[in-house]
Amino acid sequence: MEHCPYNFYSLRMDSTPKKSPLQPRSTIFSMFTRTKCCSIAGMMKPSMAEANSGLSYKKFVHFALEETKKHTQLIPSSLQENFNCLKAIDGKTELEMHSFGSSNIRLLRSLSVEGSDGMQVLDFAIFPRPEFDLPIFCANFFTTAVMNIIVVNVFRDLNPLHDVISRQDYKEKYYKHLIPLGLKYAELLPWGGRITTESMKFFSPIIIWTKFPPSEQKHHVLYSAFEDYLKSWLELMDQASMETDVSQIMLNLESQHRYLTWRAEKDPGHQVLRRLVGETHAKEIIRSFLFNGVDDLGSKTFVDYFPEYKSEDGTINQKRSMIGKSFESRPWDATGEFIGNSIT
Repeated sequence: MEHCPYNFYSLRMDSTPKKSPLQPRSTIFSMFTRTKCCSIAGMMKPSMAEANSGLSYKKFVHFALEETKKHTQLIPSSLQENFNCLKAIDGKTELEMHSFGSSNIRLLRSLSVEGSDGMQVLDFAIFPRPEFDLPIFCANFFTTAVMNIIVVNVFRDLNPLHDVISRQDYKEKYYKHLIPLGLKYAELLPWGGRITTESMKFFSPIIIWTKFPPSEQKHHVLYSAFEDYLKSWLELMDQASMETDVSQIMLNLESQHRYLTWRAEKDPGHQVLRRLVGETHAKEIIRSFLFNGVDDLGSKTFVDYFPEYKSEDGTINQKRSMIGKSFESRPWDATGEFIGNSIT
């Protein structure tokens, strides 16, 4: 067998990310006030934001951890040392972070934000180890007192590990039997509006992208979708075989790094974090926690992966879309085939 140039098991789930070049790690969160909100049991205690809205994302995280523990032994990550429970610069908004790993999960992490104004955010993801070509499970939720903006793409926040538009074999392997599940929730949680063409590379046929005014009934549907999608992903994890071909492992590693690189640069949630904690600290949370591995799993840069975003001076163009096309309606048909190219 080909010699492996990369020690994959050195990508331990509890590996400490690189220190920020901006500040020593010991002081990176010095502007925050640490809180006592980090116990798993404490997730079920309603906060002011939850009491005001009547809705809670804490039970999503609690369910995810308990359900995942039924399938694999979760071990706390050393990321927890520096990314746990913090208060934002307004002294009121709480940020709560959890991180774990296992023999087949590189990183399971969650970020919950609860504001005194009724704002709630949940960013939850499970990144598999590169020895498995599993898609990435990722769910993003944003709630204000007026509107919920929900992005739930199970098996990857924006993309399966390998492009399902060009890789029919990958789509058949992981998504064909899940199309009915996607159709069920596509009807209950309708398409939420425009999505750029560039983002299509990072979506699967069963993505849920929706917006709705807060309501108990819709929140119940959303929670059911989260339960069903996570259970489906965990079943795929149980069935997955560890890859032994080094070239395929390297391909999986690069695909995950490409995804992390896109999210670390273009994720729309960055603006919320910057407002809460400032530019420097938001960057640290984004690169070292939310998209941990972007600085460690590969050496390619954003413009290496996405050269269309390279400006004349070599910097990254900040436009959301370089093509300029977006999709107002769901660009997949009922069989999971991509029909976006025929939508005008």
